[in-house]
Amino acid sequence: MMSLKNIPNMKHLETNNFFLLAGPCAVESEEICFEIAEKVKAVTDKLGIPYVFKASYRKANRSRLDSFTGIGDEKGLDIIQKVGKHFGIPTVTDIHTSEEAAMAANFVDILQIPAFLCRQTDLLVAAAETGKHINIKKGQFLSAESMKFAVDKVRESGNSNIMLTERGTFLGYQDLVVDYRGIPEMQKNNVPVVMDITHSLQQPNQTTGVTGGRPDLISTIAKAAIAVGADGIFLETHPNPAKAKSDGANMLHLDYFEKLMIDLIKIRKAII
Repeated sequence: MMSLKNIPNMKHLETNNFFLLAGPCAVESEEICFEIAEKVKAVTDKLGIPYVFKASYRKANRSRLDSFTGIGDEKGLDIIQKVGKHFGIPTVTDIHTSEEAAMAANFVDILQIPAFLCRQTDLLVAAAETGKHINIKKGQFLSAESMKFAVDKVRESGNSNIMLTERGTFLGYQDLVVDYRGIPEMQKNNVPVVMDITHSLQQPNQTTGVTGGRPDLISTIAKAAIAVGADGIFLETHPNPAKAKSDGANMLHLDYFEKLMIDLIKIRKAII
C-alpha cells in the first residue's frame, strides 16, 4: 500500500488514526483558508490525526454560468501553497485537464482527480507523470470494482502513490447513496481508501441549478465509513456554510468539527 509517510509534512502517522483531507470547497480568500486551516490543524494536532489541507483553486464543474469558479488559478494556488508552508502541512487540490497537472504540481503535494473525470486517460497519465501523490475520486456512475482500471492507468504510467475516494453513487437524478461494500472492494487495489463524507450527501440536479445537500447526516456517513475500515476521511468545512461560495449546502460547520473527530476516533479505536 502507498506509504503516507512519503507525503511531505504528514504528521501523527504513529497514532494509527485515520487520516484527514479537509478544508473549504474552493479558495474564496486567503483569510478564509487560513481561518479554516488554523482551526483544523489545532484539532488534529490535539487528537493526533494526520492532516492534509484541501481547497480547490478552480471549480470547473458548475451547473450555471454565473456560479463561482474561483479567484484566479495562480492566486488560488498561491494561497494553498502559503497555507501549507505557514502551518507545515501537506496540501491537495483538484485538477481538470492534463495541462493543469504540471502547473498545480508546483504548488501542492497531492493532485486530486474529480469524480466526473476519473476515466479521463490523458488526465490520469499527466497527473501520474508529475510524480505527485494522486487521489482519484470514484465516479458517481461507476462501481467500486471498476476503479481498478483508474489505478492501473496511474501505476502503468510509473506512479504508485495512489489513493481512492468514495463519494457516493447516483440514485436517480437528485440523490446519492453510499454502498459501504465499496470501501473494502477498492482497498483490494492495495491503496488507501478515503470516504468523502460531505460530497456523498449532495443532492445534485436541482431545478435552481444549485446543488442541495443533507449536512445533518454527515456524522452518520462518517461513522459508518470508519466502522467499515476507511483509511481516511475527506470533508469540506466552513465557518459559515450558508455564505460559502461553493457547496455550502453539504458542508460541515467548522464549529462541529472537533466533536465529529472525537467520535470517529472512538470508533477507530474500537475496530483496530
